[in-house]
Amino acid sequence: MSIDQIALADEPAAWEALGFALDGDSCRLAGVTLSLRGTGAGRGILGWSLRGIATAELDGLETSISETAPAGPAPEHPNGAVGIDHVVAMSPSLERTVEVLQGAGLDLRRIREEPTPAGAPRQAFFRLGEVILEVVQEPAEVLEREGGPDRPARLWGLALAFADLPRAVEMLGLHSSPVRAAVQPGRQIATVKRSAGLSVPLALMSIGNPAGAHA
Repeated sequence: MSIDQIALADEPAAWEALGFALDGDSCRLAGVTLSLRGTGAGRGILGWSLRGIATAELDGLETSISETAPAGPAPEHPNGAVGIDHVVAMSPSLERTVEVLQGAGLDLRRIREEPTPAGAPRQAFFRLGEVILEVVQEPAEVLEREGGPDRPARLWGLALAFADLPRAVEMLGLHSSPVRAAVQPGRQIATVKRSAGLSVPLALMSIGNPAGAHA
């Protein structure tokens, strides 16, 4: 099971300005293609297509089934991006979403019970080829504000892996936060600021083994 495409409501020019190599409105990162649909398409992650999935009904995650064979090697990106480390989804009911994803054949690696620095109380990690899907339980204040746990899960953000994270952050300049220690031991992370013009939350991470980092 693996990710074929992820559709984003971002302008291709905004990604190109951050040092990504594009082919029209597409950006390939290792085996995954980001389809940049423009700001008129909506906001954030619009959906994704998965290979080898038993069903496209994934507790509200906008999903289609792909029969497309994996593409060849991705182009070299000027900013040093080498792939997608993980995709982040938000769920108002982690247990429900985990049950649905396991029923569809996704490989649950573990559930982390410790809260993150950002306030997420629990997370579940699934393996999708070389990419990890991190499902985050919404905090209590979000549940109260948004109307409780009966809403669907949603695709939320991306974390990309970089061969030289400090260099990438330097290229982004004022559009990036400073580099800091990541939750994963021995790794570093930075985040892209809103000034970059992206609608999808985007994190930059030092290179590592996604499966090993979250397993």
